Amino acid sequence: MTSKINSDFNSQPTLNETNLPLFGVFDVIVIGAGASGVSAATNLAEMGHNVLIIERYGFCGGGAVAGMSGTLCGLFLSTHYSNKKPEQVVFGFADRFRSRLHAMGGLSDPQKYGKTYTVVHDPLIWRETADSFLVDAGVNILFHTSLVGVLSDGEDVNGVIVDTKSGYTRIEAKIIIDASGDADVVHRAGWSSTKGLDGIMQNPTMIFRLGGVNVKEFKNYWGHDTISQQHVIDKIVAAENSGDFQLPRKKIWIFPTTRPNELMVNATRIMGKDGRHLDVTNPVDHTEAELMARLQIRQYAGFLKRYIPGCRDSFIVDSGVEVGIRQTRSIVGVKQLKNDDVVKRKKYKDGVVRCPWPIELHIGEKPRVEWLIDDYYEIPLGALVPEVGENIIVAGRCLSAEHEALASARVTAQCFGYGHAASIAADIAIKENILIRDIKGEEVRFILNQQGAQID
Repeated sequence: MTSKINSDFNSQPTLNETNLPLFGVFDVIVIGAGASGVSAATNLAEMGHNVLIIERYGFCGGGAVAGMSGTLCGLFLSTHYSNKKPEQVVFGFADRFRSRLHAMGGLSDPQKYGKTYTVVHDPLIWRETADSFLVDAGVNILFHTSLVGVLSDGEDVNGVIVDTKSGYTRIEAKIIIDASGDADVVHRAGWSSTKGLDGIMQNPTMIFRLGGVNVKEFKNYWGHDTISQQHVIDKIVAAENSGDFQLPRKKIWIFPTTRPNELMVNATRIMGKDGRHLDVTNPVDHTEAELMARLQIRQYAGFLKRYIPGCRDSFIVDSGVEVGIRQTRSIVGVKQLKNDDVVKRKKYKDGVVRCPWPIELHIGEKPRVEWLIDDYYEIPLGALVPEVGENIIVAGRCLSAEHEALASARVTAQCFGYGHAASIAADIAIKENILIRDIKGEEVRFILNQQGAQID
């Protein structure tokens, strides 16, 4: 017997919080322990607040670890000069994390990525680095815990409902930081969000690690740029035309890792079986993405083994715990980062995060990249503040941004920055007993500079 699945499933459970046990009361709850969540929680705890961070996995990292994005992008300027040394322009907590990750042996030297540079991290050491920041700062941590509801009085958010192995419980706080990446708190509170361009979002990917590689032989063939050059693209096209492999994405990225004889491969382009764009906030689409992703990594691993020098003895070491998610919900914010703001490198007097990363739009056979040569733009504080709702701020890729703007602003270094900015806004709101939306971005910017962000 075949059952019909509702492909438009979009559940928002209603729970009776009055019957739920109280887990605790905190100054701030941070939902999600990716880059932005770790940054927000660490900084707030260091400022003396009682902070709880909640994570659905048993480890920190979000897209950087579970999605195995594998690189810490967004630190360096782009340039036309291939021999110019990397110029770092993003600091603050992003640089604190980078420094400790490097000291723990989990970060490569800068690698050429088109007209800019990036660094490759070890996902296991990323987890340990995040653990050390949270534990050292005295953050309360709940792993294996999922958000299922929001406690609110009208537009005032005063806590969350979570699901644990022991069942549902409620947790109260003065401020909630939504660092879920998917605007889960905002969505479950019933407030508006957008999705991509008319509902079409950037394709998910499944990144994997390839062991048993003669990296020197590989690099001699591939070249020093981690982005595939035309001779590789031609080989991908020929391999697919021969019928040997199904390789839907033709421009791929491969990075030598911190481990010997290993490459990190960013090659897949995940679509539905029928060719449709997937929305991974829909559990049906999310499931299909995982199934399609595992098939695709075998195709690309097989192609590399057969056609690319240095890879003949290679094998898949591992892949992401889940598909790498580039885009889902974006909040409707007090301000919105516009596509034009990115292209024109706009600076805001209330800007709280710098971003030199290009527009990197993953739709179609080849990702579209638009470089921001020798410059950067800034993201205003208002892009992190929901238009509706009090006592809440977001941090991470769910900021208020237009489709192409988000394709630049979503990367890891900037997510560290969003968390840092959100922590300062939450600190001000608590200490001065004011609404987050009444905080001036200029004040947050001033404090960020005091704390090493070097925005000015």
